[in-house]
Amino acid sequence: MHTHVVVDREITYDGRQLAPHWIYRQFDLLGDAAVSFIGPCHVDLSEMVDIEDVKAQAPIYSPKMLHVIAEFFSSELHTTVYRQRLLIVTAKELLERLTERPVTRTGDDLYLPRSDGAPGKLSVSIATASATSTFIHTGFNIETEGTPVPTVGLAELGVDVPTFAQELLRRYADEVADIWLACCKVRAVG
Repeated sequence: MHTHVVVDREITYDGRQLAPHWIYRQFDLLGDAAVSFIGPCHVDLSEMVDIEDVKAQAPIYSPKMLHVIAEFFSSELHTTVYRQRLLIVTAKELLERLTERPVTRTGDDLYLPRSDGAPGKLSVSIATASATSTFIHTGFNIETEGTPVPTVGLAELGVDVPTFAQELLRRYADEVADIWLACCKVRAVG
């Protein structure tokens, strides 16, 4: 799995990045890959793939997020949802180490207490499929002003975003590779 972290330019995530070969076209990474970048998040209902959110008329917005997009060419959506949860659990473990605070995971969402003690949503995440590949988008709030729900951001938590992005993608790629090796090293039974 190829990985790449972009922190030197902002990219607005608007949902259109969940398209076949977007990572290849933008970052020249062919095949299974994950990239991260910083930028606003503004997903209109017309671009949302989460039908539950569309039915609830709940567009996604954050003034500044760390985005992770992954694309896989050899799996169905079910497997990609597992890979999405693996990304979230990897982020949870890393954040707990970096912040020395407990992080709550509910499905594919992460929560931490805000500075006022109330719970704040740190992330958004979705997995989906096209005819040629499957995708994950996960966004971690950096700044939270104007978000439609109570949120917490990496800046508020004192997390160095480029370091977190680099370490998260490294750990995630290592996990995906280790799972592949675990599949390859066993013999058939029966």
